[in-house]
Amino acid sequence: MSLDLPVPAYRAEAVRVRVPASSANLGPGFDCFGLALTLHDVVEVQVNAPGLELSVVGEGARTVRRDARHLVVRSMHECFARLGGSPSGLRVACANAIPHGRGLGSSSAAIVAGIVAARALCVDGEQRLDDAALLRLATEIEGHPDNVAAALAGGFTLAWTEPEGARLIRLDPSPLIAPVVFVPDTELSTRKARGLLPKTVPHADAAANAARAALMVEALTRTPELLLVATEDRLHQDYRGPAMPVSLDLVKRLRAEGVPAMVSGAGPTVLALTTPDAAEAVAKLGGEGWRVHHLSVDPVGATVLS
Repeated sequence: MSLDLPVPAYRAEAVRVRVPASSANLGPGFDCFGLALTLHDVVEVQVNAPGLELSVVGEGARTVRRDARHLVVRSMHECFARLGGSPSGLRVACANAIPHGRGLGSSSAAIVAGIVAARALCVDGEQRLDDAALLRLATEIEGHPDNVAAALAGGFTLAWTEPEGARLIRLDPSPLIAPVVFVPDTELSTRKARGLLPKTVPHADAAANAARAALMVEALTRTPELLLVATEDRLHQDYRGPAMPVSLDLVKRLRAEGVPAMVSGAGPTVLALTTPDAAEAVAKLGGEGWRVHHLSVDPVGATVLS
């Protein structure tokens, strides 16, 4: 319980929150860039009798926890602690569309859903915890800000951390960009993917990525014809190749066809940034073994629906 705030009053009615999937890194923007995508998890929460009533349908329904360690529930209680205290009982219903363990920000979506729902349940939640504080809290839970920034703010986000915590800038991507995602059947944990990265990289590779990341901001927002060169990466994708060779092969095949393609987050999903007219043709380049989603950029991020 917070020592600074009195215990808040909670709404009696249910609160529904919708949170988008997100793709991080976008090639060169390692742990910085995020793109919100129109694939959503929806969480409904309500103050209930003492205890926890939790239901989950959709992605991850067979594998996620059904207790207080469920990531949405745990994130809610982290947020309640900042708000002044937790209600004695909760009903939480999760309807998941974001694949788990595929590099589309499912854990970040769960964290953001939990903290946004907790704040919305509190009658004066926005006065007690503003959006900047939500980002700092989400980053503390997740460990890095790229996905949670996009899930919170929508659009194209640049996120970084300072001694006071995480911050973000939100930009509008060009309307000429149509994301296509190729989701494989296999999962890859972020922890395993990070474990494949070297502690140091050649100076030339770091310099090349810095230049591409700067160019990516221009390419994604105003000059999409530069996306193929702007999405080049030397810091993480090839190092992670042994854990997802099929994904890296698809990235190379798409790029050979002139399609700006990259690993989504830690993988193994592949993200292609094409045009609306070319999206169908790009989707066919993946071949068999992929779930293909034709998406748009989610412009609003986490939203309280009721």
